[in-house]
Amino acid sequence: MSAYVTEGLHGARLDAAAASIFSDFSRSRLAEWIKSGRLRRNGGMAKPRDKVVLGDALVLTPEHDDRVEWGPEHLPLDIIYEDEHVIVLNKPAGLVVHPAAGHHSGTLANRLLSHAPDMAALPRGGIVHRLDKDTSGIMLAARSLLAHKSLIAQLADRSLSRRYTAVCKGTFIAGGTIDGPIGRHPTSRTKMAVVSDGRPAITHYRITERFGFHTHLDVSLESGRT
Repeated sequence: MSAYVTEGLHGARLDAAAASIFSDFSRSRLAEWIKSGRLRRNGGMAKPRDKVVLGDALVLTPEHDDRVEWGPEHLPLDIIYEDEHVIVLNKPAGLVVHPAAGHHSGTLANRLLSHAPDMAALPRGGIVHRLDKDTSGIMLAARSLLAHKSLIAQLADRSLSRRYTAVCKGTFIAGGTIDGPIGRHPTSRTKMAVVSDGRPAITHYRITERFGFHTHLDVSLESGRT
């Protein structure tokens, strides 16, 4: 498993950055793997407290018992555009993007590996961003290493933007910005929360329509977090 450090993780501790990138595993387990050399930065050994920088390459080799196999599965894909470098597709609500605990099969990654087996050689199967299971929307995936590096760079410098449409409960008076650092919940490690030592998370929103007790919003991510 491999990935590149994006701008949002620049300056973070290696174990914290790894926990964000390889979210299938706990931070403590990742720290152990950093110490044992199973998680390497730019091909070399590192310490959990070392700081990462934009573009660092992280390669993780999990212990066998914790490894999630990404096998190809011939299941439907709603492909909007495809060429030799990229695939643009519509992810429906209810579809998990990557295999993880509780979701070892039937994911978007499994389907893409069946459609384009060569993507298995790319970091995270060519998928460069994520959408939550219950969120629908357009996703990009790389089919070549050149495209993968380019898309990662565009996400890092924010030349590639991410916009959402959402219907929210309540009546909004005007648009605005939500700025709250997000990190692991202090008592529930499976949840994320706004915490003082979290990573910056900035979201801009504007009102497009009101429906009584609900509001339709156009949402733009400046620094999205999972």
